[in-house]
Amino acid sequence: MKKLNIVFMGTPEFAVTILDTLYKSTEVNVVACITAPDKPAGRGQKINQSAVKQYTLEHDIPCLQPTNLKDENFIGNLKAINADLFVVVAFRMLPEVVWSMPPKGTINLHGSLLPQYRGAAPINWAVINGEKETGVTTFFIEKEIDTGMVIEREAIAIGENETAGELHDRLMHLGAKLTLQSVLKISSGEFEAIDQSQLTEEELKPAPKIFKPDCAINFDWDVQQIHNFVRGMSPYPTAWFTMHNTKADNNKTFKVFKTTLHSSKANEVPALIELDGKLILALRTGSLEIHEIQMEGKKRLTAQQFMQGYRPEEWEITL
Repeated sequence: MKKLNIVFMGTPEFAVTILDTLYKSTEVNVVACITAPDKPAGRGQKINQSAVKQYTLEHDIPCLQPTNLKDENFIGNLKAINADLFVVVAFRMLPEVVWSMPPKGTINLHGSLLPQYRGAAPINWAVINGEKETGVTTFFIEKEIDTGMVIEREAIAIGENETAGELHDRLMHLGAKLTLQSVLKISSGEFEAIDQSQLTEEELKPAPKIFKPDCAINFDWDVQQIHNFVRGMSPYPTAWFTMHNTKADNNKTFKVFKTTLHSSKANEVPALIELDGKLILALRTGSLEIHEIQMEGKKRLTAQQFMQGYRPEEWEITL
């Protein structure tokens, strides 16, 4: 059987894991990649290349980096590649002139069990909402975002203390396996695409992009909600709250990266306390042990490192 020629589109490290799996497969050809343009970053404005771009340079894969996906020159160059299938992972929204181009279509890998958690941050929102499982889905791209016909889905359990970052890494490897599996089914023609409306009768939960103001901890939530929120925002964009230093008479923002439920009693007024050598966030409905914390302008610290340099009793949580 003739090998399928693929154009891969993606940008971050998550995409590289899937690209690497496809590239190393003996049953498909990755003939080109599309990724974000190089751009200056950091204080020195050093030119930064995407993780996918770096991979293409290491493996001598042709790479296109359009600023405009509707640009006529880019479209012409993409057509000239004459690929059978486009595979998209963590990339920009494609115009129809691009996703409709290959004869076998354009497929996407999404980090949820579609149709649940359509949107930019499916992994974060699944954890924030306290889901017990999530997964990955391959589907054909169509006009409406994340709504196309599903090729395959695979579920995975979410640990009770697992962060979005930890789940991200597990889904990345599961997604690589599922994407290759889907590509091979498309190559052989042995697949059945399923309309998403047939996959659930439950109310759909969205997964919109998360911005910094969305990351503030709401102390009106119960202890489990706050724990899920911290997990779902870790390591990025990170849950935060503000405290007032009674000694210096100033306010500081604190990011929280990792918590676990703690058996200590609830506190009517939310407070940060030291208890038996542990850093405890005492809340109205229970308590959380904080394992990693970062004060604005300072380094990320373990709870023990934080308590060596700061006195929790000198801080009051601002509500």
